[in-house]
Amino acid sequence: MDPELRGPRDIGRDHEREFGDEPPPAYRDRAPDYLAPIDESAPVSGHARPRESTGLLVDAPEHDWAHAARLISPALRPAGTTGMRAADLDLAALAAHAATAHSQPIVEDGPCGLAIVYGLQAGGFDVIVNAEHLLSWGVGPQEVAEAAFDNLRRWSAHASWTDEVSGDRRLLSSDSGDGGDAARILLPEVREHLAAELSAAGRVLVGLPERHLLIAAALRPDDDEFAALFAEFVVEHSAGADEPIDRRVFELTGGTLVEFDAGAGDR
Repeated sequence: MDPELRGPRDIGRDHEREFGDEPPPAYRDRAPDYLAPIDESAPVSGHARPRESTGLLVDAPEHDWAHAARLISPALRPAGTTGMRAADLDLAALAAHAATAHSQPIVEDGPCGLAIVYGLQAGGFDVIVNAEHLLSWGVGPQEVAEAAFDNLRRWSAHASWTDEVSGDRRLLSSDSGDGGDAARILLPEVREHLAAELSAAGRVLVGLPERHLLIAAALRPDDDEFAALFAEFVVEHSAGADEPIDRRVFELTGGTLVEFDAGAGDR
């Protein structure tokens, strides 16, 4: 065969390869000592040693209600979210079929067809509460909801609002990144705050494009263009969100969240 067709002469011969600035390879020059003590600090297959457990598994929030009650919070989900409805939950019946998996999330009805679920904060992500959690904790949906809303209320009391003003237009937003921003609209005191701040100038628009954002704005009677701009912002932000909720524009009317009707102000 033509030597030129054989390819580089160092193929399969590592000792003749050019390693550049890399350190020289550590060739073994003797057989391994299988009787030598194992170095416990050495990595295995390139992985570091696992962290030692800091507590008992039974004390994890998935099993311990006293711990979970401090971490649980409500979250909004898009309309049509499926799960096990809290109102239909029968813990006695579930316990009688404990061998069957009950991994569907606990879901409650939220405003304007949105869904409410409950999540355990787990550092960077949430564990969504399901019926198996309730069986493990020995509590019902009502206790879960009360603890979750208490936690949301405490957090919301100290979470800030961003206040933006442009001419006669004003917008308030909650974008802390802690995950509870959109869910703040579930609190009566938050709806009262938004109404007190914005309703004097006109109708109060609300957007819930994603989990980490709640926006509200005053719509003056002579500023129909702003409603379209607000709606466009909600749609665009929801389309690019990791955890979108809804692309609709809502409105606060008498302290209640309803779907915005552009023509309602003319009647």
